[in-house]
Amino acid sequence: MEDHHKKMQSDSCDPDRPTHPGTFPTCEAGRSDHQPAERSVDFPVSVVLPAGGTGERTGLQTPKQFCLFMGRPLISYTIQAFERVSWIQSIVVVVAREHMDLMTDIVQQFQHTKVRVVPGGSTRHRSIYNGVLALGEEGRPVADKPKVVLIHDAVRPFVEEDFLYKIAMAAKEQGAAGAIRPLVSTVIATTSEGYLDHSLERAKYRASEMPQGFTYDVIYQAYQKCSESDFEFGTECLHLALQYSGTNAKLIQGPPTLWKVTYKRDLAAAESIIKDTLSRSACVITGGSAQAVTLAGALQKAVGALNMELAVIPDLTGENGGYLLKDWNFIQVSVSRSCLSEVEALLTDLEAAKQALLHPLVVILVLLSGSDELSVSGRAVEPEAIMDLASAAKLRNILLYGIQLHQSKDTQRWERSVSRVAEITSALIRDRSPALVGQLLQA
Repeated sequence: MEDHHKKMQSDSCDPDRPTHPGTFPTCEAGRSDHQPAERSVDFPVSVVLPAGGTGERTGLQTPKQFCLFMGRPLISYTIQAFERVSWIQSIVVVVAREHMDLMTDIVQQFQHTKVRVVPGGSTRHRSIYNGVLALGEEGRPVADKPKVVLIHDAVRPFVEEDFLYKIAMAAKEQGAAGAIRPLVSTVIATTSEGYLDHSLERAKYRASEMPQGFTYDVIYQAYQKCSESDFEFGTECLHLALQYSGTNAKLIQGPPTLWKVTYKRDLAAAESIIKDTLSRSACVITGGSAQAVTLAGALQKAVGALNMELAVIPDLTGENGGYLLKDWNFIQVSVSRSCLSEVEALLTDLEAAKQALLHPLVVILVLLSGSDELSVSGRAVEPEAIMDLASAAKLRNILLYGIQLHQSKDTQRWERSVSRVAEITSALIRDRSPALVGQLLQA
């Protein structure tokens, strides 16, 4: 797999290359980690996600919007990107009639709360029009009718709130707004015989991207007036707004994260980006033990060299409970005979927080012992006990691993062991390997 996600690409470097989204997915659906005052939106905004494509260019039987990444379909990630924005009130997902039940099941399984599913049409424009009609249909409260409608592709999962805000505000002020990106290649025209006719000066042109935003009246009027040919062969909503509503869109250069999952290789790149985002940080729970706190501090320093941040807390009570809603990785350091019960309590808390509905969570039990075996109630910890616990957790989308660390009075040996734990921990969190679930690894 190509390592597309390692570094943020600048706008001047390979603009269509898959780029790390930066803010995806840092918080649970429906929540926003930080909401600057300038982002306040005092008008209703809704989203239309056309998702009726067949995904022919991926070469897969399953339409790409329903392809699974880490047990979750691509379209669910895109929905999450909008649901986590507090000022977006509703999302209409438009799918082919034969996929209505599948889409409804996805909404229920991943508990998407702002979504309504409606059937699409035979073409892209017909599907978008169905979504627009659903937002303004008769019988709905006037307050529910959006002032601005954002239209976005279901297979662009890495859209960021900052850019959505720019599009929404520009659409309200101008009537229409759209994302653009620099052209990657020069566009040429060919003759009917297959020879070069002429080329366009690339600096004068831009690629039209998503999202696009419109006041409801502008996009509704455009679809009311457009021709059957537009419905059948057209793809550009901004053009309809200009031609039939007289609205010239404000064009805003978007970030490279707006890339679209188009080919099979893009599916691997998207999964890689998601895994990388989830592996940036972890929460270490010490239980208040002095030995555990010391080890946590050493781990904190060691993983810093591996580009990971660790938060160290004694437990998940009080304000610390917030980590259950913003972290995807947890390290339970235990020197107690009740280490398995501590992990069971953590798993219960994680299940209640429902984070695992969106992404697989990683829980690593680090057993700190001064002898060859860690004794629990007078008996050694049996690998089978951890395996049983891990098997039950995996059914809840929680991946449980174990690492046994023997404490040493030899400083150099101890430092090497801590470094080894940091490496194992980082690898487990980064790779999220189901094959190692339940195993007790030795550091």
